[in-house]
Amino acid sequence: MALGLYQLLLSGVLLPDLKTTLSGVAIAVTAAILVGFLAGALLHAVPRLRRTLDPFFASYYAVPVWAFYPLFIVLFGLNDIPKVIIGFLYAVVAMIVNTLNGLDRVPPVLRKMARTHQMGRGATVLFIILPSAAPHIFTGVKLAIAYAFIGVVGSEFILASAGIGYQISFAYNNFDNVILYSLILFIILFVSTVNPLPLLLERSILQRRGGR
Repeated sequence: MALGLYQLLLSGVLLPDLKTTLSGVAIAVTAAILVGFLAGALLHAVPRLRRTLDPFFASYYAVPVWAFYPLFIVLFGLNDIPKVIIGFLYAVVAMIVNTLNGLDRVPPVLRKMARTHQMGRGATVLFIILPSAAPHIFTGVKLAIAYAFIGVVGSEFILASAGIGYQISFAYNNFDNVILYSLILFIILFVSTVNPLPLLLERSILQRRGGR
């Protein structure tokens, strides 16, 4: 597997497919993190709306999001947009839920301390709330990366004409085990390399707060 992956990367044959998939994942992850964080903050500030949506979040991943892929193709065409939307939909709820969990677990004593020191709302959010909620928020980021990869690569299995998922599907149907398992190894290595980055940033924030 390692030798096959090395030869594929060295030949450059799959570079267009890698670029297609990784750019789609990057867009889906970025959008999911931004929208998920803002939506989580909004729902935390509006408890009534949150109580309405909580059952939806609890059952969200039981919904086969790929079932909407043909609809997205009809709406946006046979291009990269439908698979980016699928990746976004898989990732965004994980970010929303973990943002809510983080904001829920900010100790009330910290908010009280901020009021005692007459900190403004912006300073309270920046120096008290966000650092305290950071572990859960970064968990959401790590899950968003993994889920976006699943959504984008899985979508490429269906109707895409390029990308890592398309090449894996093509290799599977043609019994080309070298390409099949080499690309699976690439996905494992890539996600295993990218996912620790939020953890490093999280540890940096916790060290500044005096945590471990």
